[in-house]
Amino acid sequence: MLTTFMIAVAVLVFLYVMLGVKIVHQGHRYTIEHFGRFVRVAQPGFNYVPPFFYRVGHKINMMEQVVDIPGQEIITKDNAMVAVDGVVFFQVMDAAKAAYEVSDLYLALMALSTTNLRTVMGSMDLDETLSKRDEINARLLAVVDHATEPWGVKITRVELKDIRPPRDIVDAMTRQMKAEREKRAAILESEGLRASEILRAEGEKQAKILQAEGLREAAFREAEARERAAEAEAKATTLVSDAIAGGNAQAINYFVAQKYVEAVAEFARSPNAKTILFPVEATQLIGTLGGIGELAREVMGGDAPKLPSQPRPRAVASRGTPSPTVPGAPRIEG
Repeated sequence: MLTTFMIAVAVLVFLYVMLGVKIVHQGHRYTIEHFGRFVRVAQPGFNYVPPFFYRVGHKINMMEQVVDIPGQEIITKDNAMVAVDGVVFFQVMDAAKAAYEVSDLYLALMALSTTNLRTVMGSMDLDETLSKRDEINARLLAVVDHATEPWGVKITRVELKDIRPPRDIVDAMTRQMKAEREKRAAILESEGLRASEILRAEGEKQAKILQAEGLREAAFREAEARERAAEAEAKATTLVSDAIAGGNAQAINYFVAQKYVEAVAEFARSPNAKTILFPVEATQLIGTLGGIGELAREVMGGDAPKLPSQPRPRAVASRGTPSPTVPGAPRIEG
């Protein structure tokens, strides 16, 4: 009988000890309560909690966790309706506060994130909500993290997964983007045309300047040539005048004959004149040729060429260049 009682007592002691052994896994914390009052936090590993007097109150996950913000429609500052959803990453830093300062941690985090998301995005225009996601995330993180600090929770990140404007607003934004790009293209095209016209005008300006400089140089050269020709003509005239003044009358005859022959040659070389008829005074021609002969005799020391005694005046027919009998004189047919 005594042996049976001892065995029963040993079994009860063993069961009592086994009921108080608690194994806490890594990344978790257990709150220990004594008759409903929190006394301590059980750390990962082996923990002994005397049964009947102590018990495990809450099992807290200390790892970083994520809570989905359900999709919801938000009215922006410019009365545009957008659908938004996101996620909140958090980590419990104080197991006791997370267990006893808030009733349902996950539900509280979801409600807090939803209301603050409406507040932040409702104070912004549609364009700002679409282009300033980083600013929205930062503002939400600051607000929610400050609100959850008494709960022993640290908000690590807040991210907006998607922002969906209404279909008509999306179409309007597409048209606006297309118009803006067409405007930029037109501006760039006009600037290119302006630059092209400026370069073309600069080129024409430089060409006209160079052309004007070339014409000026050509005119200068031409004037210089005429000046030299005039000086030569004046010098020749001076020499002839000096010869006449010296008593040599043959010089004037040579000068007149030269001009006469040149005039006849110009008539013969005219491309429009096939036949030229003009009277030739025999006495004038004989006098002119006689003067040339006298000059030739004086210069060469020989006799002057003999001329016909009585040439008859006739019309001279010229086809092309006349055939002269002496240098510079036309041939006379009699």
